Amino acid sequence: PGRRHLTMLIAPIVAMVIAAYTADALWPDLVTNKPLLLMSLSAKNRYLVLVVNHVDLWAYYLIGTIRLLLPDPFFYAIGWFYGAAALRWMEKRTPTAGRYMRSVEGWFGKWGAPLVVLFPNNYVCLVAGAARMRPVKFAILNIIGTISRLFMLQIIGDIFAGPIDSLLGFIAQWRIPLLVVSIGLVAFFWIGELRRGSKEVEAFRELEDAADEIEPGLEA
Repeated sequence: PGRRHLTMLIAPIVAMVIAAYTADALWPDLVTNKPLLLMSLSAKNRYLVLVVNHVDLWAYYLIGTIRLLLPDPFFYAIGWFYGAAALRWMEKRTPTAGRYMRSVEGWFGKWGAPLVVLFPNNYVCLVAGAARMRPVKFAILNIIGTISRLFMLQIIGDIFAGPIDSLLGFIAQWRIPLLVVSIGLVAFFWIGELRRGSKEVEAFRELEDAADEIEPGLEA
């Protein structure tokens, strides 16, 4: 794929990042009043544990599975089509995860399948694509890992049901102050992201350059 196809892969990821930030800002209200919407916006472990005992089990697994799986094919495709350039892009995009990324790259040749099952996150999906793991194999392992993750979080929710309910009661009582704090923290984080924006742009341009190198060959 060229630059146009790259945009089609990046745009959904950007939309999901925005949805996740929205959830982080509004979670004190959503966790008590609209738990399914919270799951739809962001399926972080802490949100899933908080809502698992207060939504229908079928909805928990259906929405949780879809939301967790949603970004994975896009990261896998970026890794598949752009290889090493995609890995460098991710390392620059999230410099704090650079060491983790390099470790995953080193382990993937021998432990690729277990890594996808145990840690089906964005980084592992990107490395799986760059390592050219077969798409069907990746999809099966990714689904198994995602459902297993939801099952483990359900067990945690059952074990700690009492403390979780107490925490939800506290959140409901102090919903407005917590909402102000969470919105403020997300806004503060975004200011920091804007200050680091040049690094993001530089990393994205590197991946675009890789796309430009491929584009002439396709047009020929």
